Amino acid sequence: MQPNGFTNSDGSRFKVGEPSTSGQTTEEVVARVSELIRSSQLKPGDRLPPERELSKQLGLSRPSLRAGLRALSSMGVLRSRQGAGTFVAGGPPTLDSEPLRLLAALHGFSFDHMFETRSVLEVGAAGLAAEHATSEQLATLADEIAEMYANLGDPQEYLVHDIRFHRAIADASGNPTLATLVEMVSAVMYERRRETIDRAHDFSESLELHQQVYRAIRARQPEEARAAMREHIVRAQQAFALEESEEYTPQISEEQRKQAVEA
Repeated sequence: MQPNGFTNSDGSRFKVGEPSTSGQTTEEVVARVSELIRSSQLKPGDRLPPERELSKQLGLSRPSLRAGLRALSSMGVLRSRQGAGTFVAGGPPTLDSEPLRLLAALHGFSFDHMFETRSVLEVGAAGLAAEHATSEQLATLADEIAEMYANLGDPQEYLVHDIRFHRAIADASGNPTLATLVEMVSAVMYERRRETIDRAHDFSESLELHQQVYRAIRARQPEEARAAMREHIVRAQQAFALEESEEYTPQISEEQRKQAVEA
């Protein structure tokens, strides 16, 4: 291996500039790694060298490199796999939802606003999915429907597959920008919904609405897919509001209930 190069997945070596003598910033690290990606020296699926080796090859301090890699991971450019290393992301990009959570706390985003955002994004995504979904993507949607059906009695697990279904639709839209936005918003919605989902009364209507969306996409009917998704999100917002309204309802035991009746 050359002193200033390292090997990617296809065996070629990266051309790396001379070490920087000035103090590095996170932005510099991002710029250096991003340039390798833009020049196709790093490609989707490539694994980065260990931190010590990469910092030496790029001429960057390890603390600066570490901060820069974290920033790139937050952007969805890199993905870490425990025990395997850090890789250039392949497939639809994802964004860290934490900045959106902080903005929500700072500016008071309501969940009505979040559902409006979902409607704007996901109604369009459903229509695009009806036009562009591949057979593999349709199979993924069918699998998530089956998992929702299998977990009607397990609210938390049902929610996981509900979220995956919506992300799969965004992926099937063929628009990676849209898929990224849906991914970020759905992550925030999941964090809040899992706190209330156990108060849901019945998932049968939810399952039927998901099936209507899936059937319209499978039938390649964009208008019907958009209408079905719009109706689903309206009903989901109503269900969430009901769950929220019960958040502070006192839970009393059967014995307490009997005492209240006798009194």
